[in-house]
Amino acid sequence: MPEFAARRAVSHPDEVALRDTGDALRWTQVDDAVNRAANALLARTLGPSRRIAVFAENSATTALAHLGGLFAGASNVPTNFHLTAPEAAYIFSDSGAEVVFVGPETLDRGVEAARLAGIDTVVAWGPPGERAGQGAGQGSDGSDGSALSIVSWDDWLASADPSPPPESVVPRAPMIYTSGTTGRPKGTEQPPTLFAGGADMAEHVAALGKSRFASMGNHLVVGPMYHTGPLSGMRLLAAGICTVVMRRFDAEATLAAIAEHRIESSLMVPTHFVRLLALADDVKARYDVSSLRLVSHTGSACPVEVKRAMIAWWGPVFVEAYGASETGTTCQITSEEWLAHPGSVGRPIAPFEALVLDDDDQPVAPGVEGRLFFRDITGRGIVYHNDPVKSADAHIAPGVFTLGEIGFLDADGFVYITDRFSDMVVSGGVNVYPAEAEQVLVTHPAVADVACIGVPHAEMGEELKALVVPVDGLPEPTERELLAYCRERLTHYKCPRSVEIVADIGRTAMGKVNKRVLRAPFWPDRPSP
Repeated sequence: MPEFAARRAVSHPDEVALRDTGDALRWTQVDDAVNRAANALLARTLGPSRRIAVFAENSATTALAHLGGLFAGASNVPTNFHLTAPEAAYIFSDSGAEVVFVGPETLDRGVEAARLAGIDTVVAWGPPGERAGQGAGQGSDGSDGSALSIVSWDDWLASADPSPPPESVVPRAPMIYTSGTTGRPKGTEQPPTLFAGGADMAEHVAALGKSRFASMGNHLVVGPMYHTGPLSGMRLLAAGICTVVMRRFDAEATLAAIAEHRIESSLMVPTHFVRLLALADDVKARYDVSSLRLVSHTGSACPVEVKRAMIAWWGPVFVEAYGASETGTTCQITSEEWLAHPGSVGRPIAPFEALVLDDDDQPVAPGVEGRLFFRDITGRGIVYHNDPVKSADAHIAPGVFTLGEIGFLDADGFVYITDRFSDMVVSGGVNVYPAEAEQVLVTHPAVADVACIGVPHAEMGEELKALVVPVDGLPEPTERELLAYCRERLTHYKCPRSVEIVADIGRTAMGKVNKRVLRAPFWPDRPSP
């Protein structure tokens, strides 16, 4: 760990630096674990990309695995813990990961995915005496004929050097996999707007210490740590910020954690706000949230009435960040600004400029709806791993890209989102690409055609709905039958939550479907210029 964090271990020996629902680790324990994890990785070959994959649910150990990779100069690949083994294997293989870290919930899928990807080392953890320690050091055949070694986290750390890793290590940005605007996940390194960078770890840690969150007290991680926001929150440990990790989001437990640990900062998504507001008034009144100073929120559009209610409850502590994993935050708005411009996602922040263009790629006047683009004045724009074609396709000019949405700018330069011209659905802050479910459902013998769209959902912001055209002459398939069919073949979060039987989806002679037209009846209250 950085020197000042080690000094904190001396000056605050009893302070808990990292906790989850089962573990509470002091600074000396965090320092020792991160040193050992980093040195264990530095001692082995990680390939030219130096990538490791973390395929585990939220826990203190998950945070330590990520930090160990960071201080070893590895590029971490946080992998969605809901994925099936073949889905995870694609990410492991495409990223070039050399080691996979798994928790007890992902052990079986992680081992199978490692075999499929030809990876020879899986490091596993879990409750003492349970499965994470079983099979340590034992070999089994990998898909490429190599021996697959499953090593327990505790044994792996015990055999490693506890000395501080060299500060000359060059920090490497994590590789995030996002559905983006295609069904197959695409890798993108965290951009400079999200990753502190630096020529060595000393510079990197110094940059972490300058972040807005690093000026706060205790931080609460509530979202899954394969997302960029919670991942960045966990890295605050390296800046000496005590961090509480929730294994899974629970509304009342979140309030309890804020009150008990005097949480000052967190990052949430609108779905969290909806569930918090749904608690009974006496439950909400039971917990003191006055310690909060900054709550960033991102992931999906926040309904105006939800955000207004949260500001009334927690105060003007909210900062909304609009952007994507590929770019980082492109627009930002404080609570005070939002109250003056309700429904806006904010003004563009450096290095981005907002552009609203018509169908001929010409700028439109303020207040006129059009396709929303951003210009990255550094020229970087969006960069996809191993895919220069998709990187180029994301732009209409060098550094000018879109996140697939329609909107307008008001006279003060604030951005409003009114619709999405790409097909991607954002449900509870998670990207869901309709094509994956469509490709499964269309293979059902009673389905002639199908289109999946995003429709409103009170908690998740939106959810996936399948519009199904049945085959003439066959019994009409039921919603239950079609949902079960999809869930047998695809990770559940990628599947529709509802099905509607329709006569037609408006497919043109060229095979195209206007999903904006299909969505329109379900979104009568979209903001307009």
